[in-house]
Amino acid sequence: MDYMVIFITAPNEEEAVKIAKTLVEEKLAGCVNIIKNIRSIYSWQDKIEDEPEVLMIVKTRSELFEELEKRVKSLHSYTVPEIIGLKIKKGSESYLNWLSEVTK
Repeated sequence: MDYMVIFITAPNEEEAVKIAKTLVEEKLAGCVNIIKNIRSIYSWQDKIEDEPEVLMIVKTRSELFEELEKRVKSLHSYTVPEIIGLKIKKGSESYLNWLSEVTK
């Protein structure tokens, strides 16, 4: 079985909590960490933006990525939310077993 860590940014903690709770409740993720007070500098509609955001670090199974992506897009306020998945090459066997048990 393959596993992923997915990075998702949100404009504020309230929106991140809403998304995180939904992903865990719907068993699309085993755990979501929310890191407050990040600063994002990015290009959007021909302008350089400099905004505060929060970062979600989502742990899940790779096979759930597409469903998770659709769900995040349905909940997210951004037109183009950041949803970036990275495969986990190695991890604690007991943690990955737990992740398997708590996701769909």
